[in-house]
Amino acid sequence: METPRVEQLFDFRRLPTDGLILTLMLLYTPFGICLMLLRIFIGIHVFLVSSALPDNVLRRIIVRAMCSVLGMVVFQADPEQRNKNVKTYIANHVTQFDHNVLSFVAPCHTPLLEGQPGFVSWARGYLELGWMDSRIRLLESLRDYNSQEGGRTLLLFPEDEMTNGKVGLLKFSSWPFSVDNTIQPVVLTVKRPFIAVNVVDSSWVTEMLWMFFIPFTIYQVRWLPSMSQSEGESEDEFAVRVQEHLAVELGVVSTPHTKSDKLEYLKRMKHMAPQEANSGTNTHSSGARPRTFLPGLSISSLSAEDIRIAGMAKQVKEVLPHIPLNVIKMDLVSTKCVDTTITNLLEGRVQFAPEDVSASPSSLSLSNKPHMTLRSLTTSQKKMPKDALAPKPAPKTTFEKSPVDRHLSLQERKEVLYAYARRRYIEKHGLQAQSEVSQDE
Repeated sequence: METPRVEQLFDFRRLPTDGLILTLMLLYTPFGICLMLLRIFIGIHVFLVSSALPDNVLRRIIVRAMCSVLGMVVFQADPEQRNKNVKTYIANHVTQFDHNVLSFVAPCHTPLLEGQPGFVSWARGYLELGWMDSRIRLLESLRDYNSQEGGRTLLLFPEDEMTNGKVGLLKFSSWPFSVDNTIQPVVLTVKRPFIAVNVVDSSWVTEMLWMFFIPFTIYQVRWLPSMSQSEGESEDEFAVRVQEHLAVELGVVSTPHTKSDKLEYLKRMKHMAPQEANSGTNTHSSGARPRTFLPGLSISSLSAEDIRIAGMAKQVKEVLPHIPLNVIKMDLVSTKCVDTTITNLLEGRVQFAPEDVSASPSSLSLSNKPHMTLRSLTTSQKKMPKDALAPKPAPKTTFEKSPVDRHLSLQERKEVLYAYARRRYIEKHGLQAQSEVSQDE
C-alpha cells in the first residue's frame, strides 16, 4: 500500500464540503446550539460528581453514563483480551479526550507531556509527574510509577500527535517502550456525523464545544493481545512491530512521518500563500478580510522571512520559468539561497511537474534584484556568446564521469539561463539603446 503524504493524516477543515450534508447541518444548527448550552450545564455536574466520588468501578460506570448524555458514547470490544497484569497501554491518538474515554473502561492514567501543569491539567485527567523538559528523568518517573503496587496502568500515545485516524499512523516514538517491556495494544476508532473529529491546531475547549454541539461522538475501544519485547530486540524495533500491528488492525498504513514532519509541513504552507505579501498588504488597506489557504494561516501572518522568501522565489522563477512557484518556495524554505535552489532544481534533487511556459509566460521581472544595475545587465549580455542566449538550452545527453566536469556542465547551464533572463528583461523594458548611449558618454 502506498505511503500517504503527511498532510493526508490530518484534517484542516471542520465543516463538510458536500452541499447536502452542509444544508442539513445548517438546519440542525439551532437545535445544536440549544443542546450545547444544556450539555455545558450538565458537564459541570459531571465534573463535580467525578471529583467527589472515590476512584472505583462504580464511579467509572456513573461517569460513563453521564458522559453519554454529553454525546460521548463509548463501546468496548473484546474486553476479555485485556490483561490486568500489564502496566502499560499503547494506543493510537485521535482526539483530545482519548485518555478520558479509555479511563471509562479501564483504570489508567496518561502523563502530562505538554502544556502547563495545574488545575486545568488535573481537571482534564492528566497525571502530573513533572520533568517535561527532560525525557530521561520523565522515563525514570514513569518506571517508578509503574513499579508501585496498586497504581493505575499507564496509557501512552507513541504517535505524540493526533491524526484523523483515516489513512495512517504516525511513526511510533521509542520512548514509551522504554517504560516496560510488556505492553497492551489498544485500537481506538472515533466516528461523528457532519464534521471532522479533530482539526489541526484546535484547542481542547473548541473540540469540547463541538462535541456538545453534535448529537453524538462514538468511541470504540478494542483490546488486542498483550505484546512483549523479544530478546535482542531494540526498543526502536519493538516500536515498529507494535506500530505495524496496530496499523493492520485499524486497516490503515504505518507511515514514517512524525510530529516534526507535521510541524514542518505547516511551516512550509505558511510560505505558500495564494498571494504575495504585497497583494496581501493592499487587501488589508482596502479593509477586506485576508484570504486563507489553511485554517489559522492567513496572509496577515506573513513575516519578514516570508517576504524575503517570496522575493527570492521571484528571482528563481525568472531564471527557471517552467518550474512551479510553490515548488521553488518549498525548496527556498530549506536552502535560504537562490543559487542553491537553482542548483537543486537543475540537478533534479527536487521533483516537480514543469509548467507550460509558452501557454502561461511568467509575469515576474528582475526588478527585485537591487544589486544588478543596467550597465551590468548589458555588459554581461555582450560578454556572453550568441548561442548562449538561446531561450531553451539543449540538455546534455551524457552524464559526465568527473565531478569537475559535472560542476562545469551545471555552471554552463546556469550561465545560459541567467543570460537568457537578462536578455528578456532588457528587451522587455527597451533598455538596450539607453545602455549604449550611456556607454558612449
